[in-house]
Amino acid sequence: MHFDQKQDVRVHIRWMIRRDMPEVLDIEDESFEFPWLEEDFIRCLRQRNCIGMVAEHEDQVVGFMIYELHKTRIHVLNFAVGADHRRCGVGSQMIAKLLAKLSTQRRSRVVLEVRETNLGAQLFFRENGFRAVSVLRAYYDDTPEDAYLMQFRYRPERVEPALPVNRISRLAG
Repeated sequence: MHFDQKQDVRVHIRWMIRRDMPEVLDIEDESFEFPWLEEDFIRCLRQRNCIGMVAEHEDQVVGFMIYELHKTRIHVLNFAVGADHRRCGVGSQMIAKLLAKLSTQRRSRVVLEVRETNLGAQLFFRENGFRAVSVLRAYYDDTPEDAYLMQFRYRPERVEPALPVNRISRLAG
């Protein structure tokens, strides 16, 4: 099903399981010029600190993310939404799930690399609160392309202190 007028699609985000791999690989292949192979996913997910999540809509995988947990940060290694479900809020829901894992006590930032030519991804991550913090020269093995290191920093909600109330002047009216 192709969405002509894009509306928000609610997704269920869950752990990636082996059965998801064909759909994940389809999204990967349609999303990237230099896609990961199944072995790349498996090698990565075998690492103790590596986690795969999928976004599911009507029993179909419509997006996924692969990330590593480090002591003070979460490092996103791979992130994609299927072409038919882009600009429907799927990626933003996945990012929100990731950002909910941040805290001042432990992991306080999410980092990821984006190809300099991937303007869509740069804009998407910017819209979701990420900032480019540095340029990684000739970052990729497959091209001489640079990458932008983008980062989201956790900032606890600042609660405005309530102004002290002078009850006596209020009662005096």
